[in-house]
Amino acid sequence: MYYARFALLGLWVVWASALAQPFPSKQVRLITPFPPGGSADVIARITGQRLGEVLGQPVLVENRAGAGGVVGSDYVAKQPPDGHTLLLVTGAYPVSAVMMKALPFDPLNDIAMVSLLTSYPFVISVAPGSPFKSLGELIAHAKANPGKLNYPSGGIGTVHHLSGELFNTLAGTDLTHIPYRGGNALLIETLAGRTDVLFEAITLSIGQIQAGKLRPLAVTSKERWKALPDTPAVHETLPGYEVISFIGIGVTGGTPATIVHRLSSDLHKALDADTVKRLVELGGEPRASSPEEMRRFIQTEIDKWRSVVAQRNIERQ
Repeated sequence: MYYARFALLGLWVVWASALAQPFPSKQVRLITPFPPGGSADVIARITGQRLGEVLGQPVLVENRAGAGGVVGSDYVAKQPPDGHTLLLVTGAYPVSAVMMKALPFDPLNDIAMVSLLTSYPFVISVAPGSPFKSLGELIAHAKANPGKLNYPSGGIGTVHHLSGELFNTLAGTDLTHIPYRGGNALLIETLAGRTDVLFEAITLSIGQIQAGKLRPLAVTSKERWKALPDTPAVHETLPGYEVISFIGIGVTGGTPATIVHRLSSDLHKALDADTVKRLVELGGEPRASSPEEMRRFIQTEIDKWRSVVAQRNIERQ
């Protein structure tokens, strides 16, 4: 009995000591699973800088790109669960969970969700020389000419690909999917008139739209978006269609709940007026959430894209 009590006392001391550990106690890193230069990378650096100010120490932003974000996500999933390695979670995350046959980590358990940061719609757009002036005209022509119109993506199983297939399902059209190898090919091919319809995040297409190089037909949200107030919402023509991409923060699964909620609270503080202004300039809207709300959101996105993959008989990679 004496030894049992002594052992329990020892465990309590270790547990209490762990709770008393200051956080952060070492370098905090924010892993962005994409190459430098894109809008996600910009938001990662904005967030990292401001979060570092809230934490009282710099946050190191690291790019670990590969396999559509899977390499960086898997890296974070395998780090010590102490809250010091964060992951930039984007709209590609739930798509990878659906499209990969052998994902090397559990997307809802090996990564703990912390908070959403921003959300933004895609824009359905065409080149200025396109004959389509509205989404209704595009749908009518596509229905009358099945398989004649096409749309580009950054590859099979990407958000762009599945966005087009969801559109085909709800609009009753048969737009032909043309996969490219990522990069700027989607915009380049559409601007050159070699592809007909572009499904692209507003954060990447808004500059071309403002410059008059793309004609927006609809934003893929339920309501019109502040950054493009004169562009109709897709629901005005095609009820039920919605593609909202997002950026949020996750952390290694198994991180103590106290640290996860501490990080969530600190991220909310980081979304101050200046940070919000920069997110809006990129086309997004601030969307702070609790860890539980973000986890439910990711689950909903996984369920949505899994349904699209099944309905369109898309082969998983």
